[in-house]
Amino acid sequence: MNKSGFQPSLKGRALRLLSQREHSRTELERKLAQHEEVPGELAKALDELQARDFINDGRAVDSLVNRRAGKLGSARIKQELATKGLSGEAVSQALESLKDTEFSRAQEVWRKKFGTPPQDPHERTKHMRFLITRGFNAEVARRVVKADGWVDDPSD
Repeated sequence: MNKSGFQPSLKGRALRLLSQREHSRTELERKLAQHEEVPGELAKALDELQARDFINDGRAVDSLVNRRAGKLGSARIKQELATKGLSGEAVSQALESLKDTEFSRAQEVWRKKFGTPPQDPHERTKHMRFLITRGFNAEVARRVVKADGWVDDPSD
């Protein structure tokens, strides 16, 4: 520890992270563990912040879903939520709500990247692989990248 410089408290560090975006408790524990000098100090600081609703895993789920849904499919979003230590009912509800928009979100991601139908089977495979790596399931990718070419939605 630098004795001449100011060292923010664990609570201060947590608040700084939370001011940038929502974080799960697990994520904060992982990021702040290296700064804990007294065992139990971090848990106490996070308990206080959670009691005051500064840490709210439900908000963290909503925040991640809102930030990432325009670019990623449900599988990748689920993976990111798990990486941040988020699980349970809030995650299940969020993933369930994404099911209805999965095709239209995949279509938009595809349009931004490619915009024109694939010209051959190799290109079609490339388009589908792109969508699958973004977390869209294979059936959705297949429907978006049709073998007979792109058909625009008449409601656009």
